[in-house]
Parts: sequence; structure tokens; C-alpha cells
Amino acid sequence: MAAQQIPASGPHDGALLWTAGAALEAAAAVVIAIHGRGAGADDILQLAGEVDLPGVAWLAPEANDGQWYPQRFLVPSAQNQPWLNSALDVVGQCVQQAQAVGIARDRIILLGFSQGACLALEWAAQHGAGLGGVFGFSGGLIGSEEEVEAHAAGLDGLPVFLGCGDDDAHIPLARVEQTARVFARQRADVTLRVYQGMGHYINQDELDFLQKTIAAL
Repeated sequence: MAAQQIPASGPHDGALLWTAGAALEAAAAVVIAIHGRGAGADDILQLAGEVDLPGVAWLAPEANDGQWYPQRFLVPSAQNQPWLNSALDVVGQCVQQAQAVGIARDRIILLGFSQGACLALEWAAQHGAGLGGVFGFSGGLIGSEEEVEAHAAGLDGLPVFLGCGDDDAHIPLARVEQTARVFARQRADVTLRVYQGMGHYINQDELDFLQKTIAAL
């Protein structure tokens, strides 16, 4: 893996961006992978080995201090500022970096796990039109219920995958289901899979869906 600093606004300025897989300039597809609270880029980049597809560049930003924002994702977003806006800026910088070398938006996949899933989904709800897909593994949209419901339409056909266990101690299933409804209202193409008895992790069915989506690009 190699790393460079990301010139983001706020607390995550200078956060490291780690890369794996194919060289970005020569990639057929790009996956931007966002880690969860207390983890790092090396954790989420393990998915590159699990998916194991040639020609895919993986970009994994790493949060300063090991977390993207300090409070739970269910609280009003103001309570997670300025870290939340800074983290969203990091995601945007990653997308821009891929586009800057000629990668079309529809060949960019955005994914995350746990806190990283919440961040990926929130960025996508605001800016994700035209992406090749968004994967929220054990996560949901950020903020109060009123903030979540306020997202406007405009994601025509964006593939959104939401996977979560019904025994996840960190992610309320009700918020995941609300997230699915909001994305559907935004005219995204939503796949929601709830896994019986599963806790807070990514399972093989989710990885298989991810692999098929990337391969189709």
C-alpha cells in the first residue's frame, strides 16, 4: 500500500489516503472504501483481497484520530460538527481524485462499513448521482429522523446496497429501513438485505453482491 495526504477542510485535513490494487491511472474501476470507528484503512482494504478482481484501484482514506465523527450517527448532525463536514469533504476529495485521472463517475463504487457506511451513504445521498454504486455495510443515513427525511430526489437509478443484521448492537434496523425508503424516494435503485441473527460484520453474501457489481462495470 502507498499513502498520500488529503487536503480536506477542518479536523480531517491531512488525513492519509491509502491505495491498493491497480494503479489509479490505469484502472477499469475504482472502489473508495471507508473504514469504521476505531479501525483504519488497512482494515477496510482487506475487502480488496476478498473481492479479488483485476484492474480495480482501491482508495481508502483514514480518519484522523481513528473516527470520522465523535457522536453516534443518530444524533442531530450539528452535534457531530465540524468533524462530519470535514469527513464528507474527504470523501468528495477521493471521488474528485479518481475523476481527475479520467475515471468516469459510473465506474466509481463508494462503500463503507459501520461509521464508514454511514459516511458513504450520507455523501451519496447528497452528491452521489451518476456513481457506479454505493454500498452501506451495517450503516444508515446520518442525523435526526427529520434530517434524514429531508434529502431531496435526484439520484435517478443510482445502485444502492444496504446490508445489515437484525442482531446488530450498533445499527438500529429501523434506521437502515428508513435509509432504504429515503433512497428509494430519491429514485435510487435500492437493494436492502436484512440478515437474520447476524451481528456487526460483513458476510459473504454482501461480498458476493459487491464483487458482481464491480465486475459488471
